Amino acid sequence: MSVKNFETPSATPNRRYIIIMPSRNEERFIRHTLDCLIRQTAPPVECVVVDDGSTDATGRIAEEAAKQHPWIRVVHRADRGERKLGGGVIEAFYAGFNTLRTSDYAYLCKLDADVTLPDDYFENIVKKMEEDPKLGAASGKVFNPTRGKPFEERIIDEQVSGAAKFYRRESFEAIGGFVPEVMWDGIDFHRARMFGWKTRSFRDPHLRILHHRLMGSSHRSIFHGRLRWGRGQWFMGTHPLYIFASGMFRMWERPFIIGGLLIIAGYFEAMLKRKPRYPDLEFRRHLHQWQLKRIGLGWLAPKVKKAEM
Repeated sequence: MSVKNFETPSATPNRRYIIIMPSRNEERFIRHTLDCLIRQTAPPVECVVVDDGSTDATGRIAEEAAKQHPWIRVVHRADRGERKLGGGVIEAFYAGFNTLRTSDYAYLCKLDADVTLPDDYFENIVKKMEEDPKLGAASGKVFNPTRGKPFEERIIDEQVSGAAKFYRRESFEAIGGFVPEVMWDGIDFHRARMFGWKTRSFRDPHLRILHHRLMGSSHRSIFHGRLRWGRGQWFMGTHPLYIFASGMFRMWERPFIIGGLLIIAGYFEAMLKRKPRYPDLEFRRHLHQWQLKRIGLGWLAPKVKKAEM
C-alpha cells in the first residue's frame, strides 16, 4: 500500500489535517482505531490521543503507538471519578487541541476511539472538501456492527456523524468550535449552516464508518441514552413539534417504540424542570426555521438572516 505524502508544496492545495481523539476506558477498541489511522493512504500530520482519566489500559496502548509513530502524541488527564456526559468529551477534545504542535493545517477531525475506517477514508473525505469549497464539515455514513450484520445508523444527509467530525478549518473557526454541552454535535451542525456552510454525510463505500457503540446509547443503557438525547434536544432549543416528529422517527430503531418515546419524555422532563437552554436566541430561530421546514410546517417558521462570520 502506498502512503501519500501530505506535506505538500505551497503551490498545491493544503491537504494537511490533524486528529484529536478523546478516549476514556477504550482498551477494547483503541488499538484497532489507531491501526486504522496508521494504515491511512493519506495520514494526518498530527494525532493527539487524549486519555481522559481512563482506569484501564487505554493510555498504555496509545503510548505504545506513539513510540512507533512520531505523529501520534498522548495527553493524559486525571481521573475525575465518573464519565462526564456531553461536555466531557469536548473538554477532553480541547485538552488535546490546546497542545497541538502543528499550526499549518487545513482540516481537523474529532474522532472517536471506537471506530473502524477504510484505509483511504481521509484521502477521500479531503477530496469531497476540495470538490465543494462551501462544504464546511463532512463524514461518511455510520454503521453499527453490534448485532451481527452491520446496520446503518440513521442520520439525515445534512448531518455529520459525531463519531468522525471532519471540519474545514475556516468553518470550525467561524462557528467558534464546539460547545462543551450535551448536543454539542447538533449545535455545531446547525451553527455551521447558520454561517452559510454546507454539512454532509456521504453514503460512499470509501467513507463507511463502523462505530462499535450504538448512537444515542450511554455507558449505563440505551434507555438512559435515549432519555439523555431528549434532554439534550431541550438544551439545544429544539422546537416541541419537531421533537414529536423526531421521536416518532426514532421509534423504528432499537429499542423499538420505547426509544422514541423516551426521547420525547426526556425533552418534556427537562422542560417541566425548567432546565437551562443554549442561550443564543438567533441560533434557536435558525434552528426552528430548519426544523419546521423539515416536518412540512415551514409556514410557521420564523424569518432569519444569515449570520456574519
